Formats: sequence, C-alpha cells, structure tokens
Amino acid sequence: MSVVSLIIKREFIAKVRNKSFIVMTFLSPLLFVAIAALVGYLASMKADTKKIAIHDESGNFISVFKNSDAYSYHDLSAIDLQFVKDSILNTKYEGLLYFPKVASLRDYESKIQYISNESPSMNFIGTIESLIGKKITEQNYIVAGLDTLAIKNSVSKVSVNLAKSSGEETVKGLNEIKIAIGGAFGYLIMMFIIIYGNLVMRSVIEEKTNRIIEIIISSVKPFQLMMGKIIGTSLAGILQFLIWAIIGFILFFGISTYFGVQMGATPALDAGMIEAGQAEMGSKMQLYIKEFLTLPIGTLLVSFVLYFIGGYFLYSSFYAAIGAAVDNETDSQQFLLPIIMPLVLGVYIGFFTVLNDPHGTVATVFSIIPLTSPIVMLMRIPFGVPIWQLVLSIVLLFSTFFLVVWFASKIYRVGILMYGKKPTWRELFKWMKY
Repeated sequence: MSVVSLIIKREFIAKVRNKSFIVMTFLSPLLFVAIAALVGYLASMKADTKKIAIHDESGNFISVFKNSDAYSYHDLSAIDLQFVKDSILNTKYEGLLYFPKVASLRDYESKIQYISNESPSMNFIGTIESLIGKKITEQNYIVAGLDTLAIKNSVSKVSVNLAKSSGEETVKGLNEIKIAIGGAFGYLIMMFIIIYGNLVMRSVIEEKTNRIIEIIISSVKPFQLMMGKIIGTSLAGILQFLIWAIIGFILFFGISTYFGVQMGATPALDAGMIEAGQAEMGSKMQLYIKEFLTLPIGTLLVSFVLYFIGGYFLYSSFYAAIGAAVDNETDSQQFLLPIIMPLVLGVYIGFFTVLNDPHGTVATVFSIIPLTSPIVMLMRIPFGVPIWQLVLSIVLLFSTFFLVVWFASKIYRVGILMYGKKPTWRELFKWMKY
C-alpha cells in the first residue's frame, strides 16, 4: 500500500472514530428536523388579533375596513376622542385611526393620523393607505361626475402566456426553479468546503502543536502528507453528509407523514385555498414536469461531482497551507478572509447575476474563473451552457488545483517546522521560492 493511501486511511479512521464526529453525525439531523418542526409549529399558530380603534368624524371611511384574523376594527366615532386616546394608553387598543372633519377630500391626503404607543409595521400602514386612497379616489370620481362602475370595468388584467419558438407552451417561474436547483448544488459545495476545509486546517495545526508532525515527516514527504490529509478528511466528510441525508430524509418524511407536523415556515392555508390551488396547478403540473425533464440533469449531476472534487481539493490546499504556516487558529484569521471571499462572491454572482442574465459576460467569466466556478457554473448549467465553456471551466479548475497544490506544498514544507512566529504574507511568498 502506498504512503498516501496509509495517510488517507489514518486520517479517515481518526476522524470517524472521534467522539465529536460521531455525536454530531447523528445529533445534527435531529437538531435540524427539530428546528424545522418548531418553525412549522410556530408558523401554524395564529397570532393574537390586534384591536384597532377608528374615530371617523366624517363617517366616510368606516365601511372600508373589514375584520380579519390579524386585525379587528372598532368604530368609536361616537365616543370622545380624548377618551379613545386614553384607551390606547391603557393598552385596550393597539392603535387609533383618526379621520378629522375637513373642507375637501384633498385634505385627507395629509390630515389622517394613526396614533399608537408602538410603531406599526410598514405592511400594515401600506394596507391602510391603499384602502383609504382607493376610497378617496372613488369619491373624487363621483365629485367629478365620472361613472365609477364603468371605470372599474375598464380596468384590464393582463396575463402573458409563455411559449417557445417551436410553438410548445411553457410556464412561468422556470428561471427561479433553475436557479434554485443550481443554487442548492453550489451552496452544498460551499458549505462542504468551509466545514471540512477548516477541519483540514485544524488537523494540521493540532499535529504541528503536538510536535507529532516532526515524527511523521521523517518518513513521509510533506506533499504526500498534505494530500493524504485532504483526501482522508474529504472521505470522512462525504460519509457524514450521506448519513445526514439519509437520517434527515427519514425523519422529515416520518414526522410530516405520520404525525402531521408541518415542516418549515410554510404559511397555513385554509381548505378553500388549497382546493383552488390544486385546481389551478393541476393543469400546469404536467408542464412543470415536462420542463423539469428537459433540464440537463445528467450534465448537472456529473458536473456537480467534478466541481465538488475540484473545488474542495483546491480550497483544502489553501487551508492545509494556512494550517502549516500558523501555530493556532487565532493566527489563521488573517489568511482566511481572502479564501472565503471568492466563495461569497460566487454565491452573490449566482443569485443576483445568473438569474437575470445567465449567459451574460459577468456570469460567463465568473463561471470559468476557478475560484468561483464551482458555484457559478452549477447555477448556470440548468439554463444551458455551451460544452466548450463547461470543458474549459473544468480544465482550468483542475489545472489551478495542481498549481495551487504545488505552491501550497512549498508553504506546507517550510511552515510545518516553523514555531513561535506569526508569519506574514511576505514571508509566505518567500517560502514559495524555497
């Protein structure tokens, strides 16, 4: 068995036998599912109905406000205004909507007040303004002698039907579905890189601090040791992810199916809304399934594996080099930011640029640049990517990986025997020349 294989086996066994690894492997899915169940339970709970007092001296706006599960409106126009304000101070009402007498309808645009002890939500105020504005507009039509019914019937609601150039009908929201699929794969890679890249770095720092590294490199080349650590840790991470996926799926399916607990923050819908939604979506579901099957699923899965391997190895080489250069995790912080920033930039480019222009210059360039391609390219693939761009991106990714490994091994070779001194960027570049 080769030296690298022995190191891989040693790292893998050391990680999976670690108590914290075992505990978090089986505890994490339980925590995630418990949080999802709690969020679902809280989302299904109805909030307390807030009581809103209305004092309308004109009598024109009482009919505008209808009670709902969130708000109930109470007409207190016949009661003294100061008494109503005191009721708010005594927390009997959430707030007071005050309509004074005015000379003309135009004055209502700036004279209406909402009085409360606490600031109301922007959504509530926006709804109030919309209702009042609609009522005043209708009264303005009447004063102007316009037929309000004719105006209402003249309002047009346009729904654009989507179709392909071949004549086939398609559906709305496909771009959002595509970016969600690609984004899930890209985010999974980023999370794996950050979690297990840090694990590689901590492993190197621990062995360096305990001086075990001095014994190991007496019979192993630094490059072989670094690659063994990266691969061994990645195998342990993949095993942990698989266990998480299996346990999480079983728990989600079991709790939602057999116990009827809502998972996640999906808003509760009444039976009528559900039936209406099913009737509306029933005719479109086949179109969604048809469009989903036209996505390059095979290309996406193969690319995910390749970018997963290339991206993790690329960034883990950085993490291993940093671990060899420092004596503790505190000193590593100055070197981690330049590593994490390309990952954050990739997510930003993916969600804010790929969604609007998947074949634009920005999205194309960052899907080829090795430091961001594992995330951005996976978000572009559902939209259709020319094969030459995909091949070029993968070739550059693995070429950069081998180049970075070569430079990182130089830092690793010098850094693992350096103690008691906090290195600078200038010293790291100097080590590459040795």
